[in-house]
Amino acid sequence: MAKGSIIRFDIDAPKIAKKLLPGQFIILRVNETGERIPLTVADKDAFAGFITIIFQVVGKTTALMRSLNEGDSIKDIVGPLGKPAEVENIGTVIMVGGGTGVAILHHVAKAYKEAGNYVIGIIGAQDKELLIMENEMNVICDELVITTDNGSYGERGFVTQPLKKYMEERYDIKLVYAIGPIVMMKNVCLLTGKFKIPTMVSLNPIMIDGTGMCGGCRVKVGGKTKFCCVDGPDFLGSEVDFDELEKRNSLYIKDEKESLLASIR
Repeated sequence: MAKGSIIRFDIDAPKIAKKLLPGQFIILRVNETGERIPLTVADKDAFAGFITIIFQVVGKTTALMRSLNEGDSIKDIVGPLGKPAEVENIGTVIMVGGGTGVAILHHVAKAYKEAGNYVIGIIGAQDKELLIMENEMNVICDELVITTDNGSYGERGFVTQPLKKYMEERYDIKLVYAIGPIVMMKNVCLLTGKFKIPTMVSLNPIMIDGTGMCGGCRVKVGGKTKFCCVDGPDFLGSEVDFDELEKRNSLYIKDEKESLLASIR
């Protein structure tokens, strides 16, 4: 399934589907000479043996993945990796997702609902055409609010606006889960911090081996260095140094663009 530059793959990977838990991720390599990229799993079907990933075309590897057709193969997939989300029945939780982060959020929200929680979903995108998994989130959530930056669908504005309204009107919110662009997660945490509501985030630093050996995925959490691939990807948002994470993630933007252009020529 393709939606603009957002692609969905259902991948036949029965061993991973059997063991994977919400919040965990995989690392794949499309071909023998390809780079390894991490992707968090949006859903799984352990019985059918497949996992679902949703990604946006931003670089050479994701552009190459877009060229694959049904029945094609991927060179290798490693997983499940990372620590799963710590899911329990705590009451009312708000799940906030932006962009392709909604895919990751879906799997976690599903687990919280199955654990007996009252789940409020807030999902957003820049434009209606870039909004994903609305139907799937609608099935899971007891309440669902949709926002678009340009007002093309749902409420006009950012996900923080309905989140603020909920926190002002409800006093039973036990947890907020935010997954999406760094700036979105940062602003959500700044907001929830004012209301003293615990907030979990799923981080997406540069990652290579997925085993904690290379150190590329290091993040500052609570003043200490953590490795996202083995200590995360979920962390308490109030402890994350988002400014450092943003700087590290922007290191190779120029190289990624040049690599993508070179592959197109």
